[in-house]
Amino acid sequence: MSTPYDVPASILIKRLAKHLKENVDKVSPPEWASFVKTGCHVERPPQDPDWWYIRCASLLRKVYLKGPVGIDHLRAEYGGRENRGARPEHKRKAGGSIVREALQQLEAAGLVRTLGNKGRIISKEGRKLLERLSAEIKKELEVSIPELKKY
Repeated sequence: MSTPYDVPASILIKRLAKHLKENVDKVSPPEWASFVKTGCHVERPPQDPDWWYIRCASLLRKVYLKGPVGIDHLRAEYGGRENRGARPEHKRKAGGSIVREALQQLEAAGLVRTLGNKGRIISKEGRKLLERLSAEIKKELEVSIPELKKY
């Protein structure tokens, strides 16, 4: 059985974002998504029109790997260094509304569930989806790179 630990994150997130966009109706960008910056450390909004699906896919993977995880921890994960001119840079958290809204949509879709006050964890459906996509990606990689069959 293949898990998200076994495949490259970039490939899994792209495939998962495509799946969320095409098959999961509950996950859709809010009307403000085309105007918002992802945090105070960023100068412009994302240029990719499908950035919401990519962020939801990335959040789903992070909840799988690090769950139970709360919004504040995820804000810190997606944060970055704020440019303060001549002064030293400081780490800033990402915007909480994006993380919160995306997790609420994933929860409505049945891929994530709340674990009391401890944060959110992956549900059985979410685990099944991630492991199925990981298995498909691993098979494709084994065909293109035969050395991976050993692992």
